[in-house]
Amino acid sequence: MSFRIGLGYDVHPFIENRPLILGGISIPHKVGLLGHSDADVLSHAITDALLGALALGDIGTHFPDDDPLYKNADSLILLKKCYSLVENEGYTINNIDTTVVAEQPKLKPFIPSIIKSIAETLNCQISQISVKATTSEKMGFLGREEGMAAHAVVLLSKK
Repeated sequence: MSFRIGLGYDVHPFIENRPLILGGISIPHKVGLLGHSDADVLSHAITDALLGALALGDIGTHFPDDDPLYKNADSLILLKKCYSLVENEGYTINNIDTTVVAEQPKLKPFIPSIIKSIAETLNCQISQISVKATTSEKMGFLGREEGMAAHAVVLLSKK
């Protein structure tokens, strides 16, 4: 059986008057994330990990941030499109492991809904998706609550 591993990372600054979306779920918070699409930092990291696993480029290659077509785009739709590229290459998801880094908001209550949303988008089992949250212990731009970051690792296997 052939395996491929991909690593994804994304970061966005906070901005007022915008919803905070993570894994397709709206999270109540005083600020959202700035980006060309809906700025779903978690979905973007997973998308890059999927693309990276098969050397298919990155999210910016497939959905450029200067293309008006993707202005305020739903990142789960972009994730689903990229996963179809993975499937077309004959691969399927074994598992996805992610970490969101932010001081606020506390994400623990929302993680089950986020996992469910991602699993439904990628047509896989909840047990194949891990979403964790941590802080940067008040250090750096994340610690100063200037933004949010996400890391993702995916393991794909040949069908």
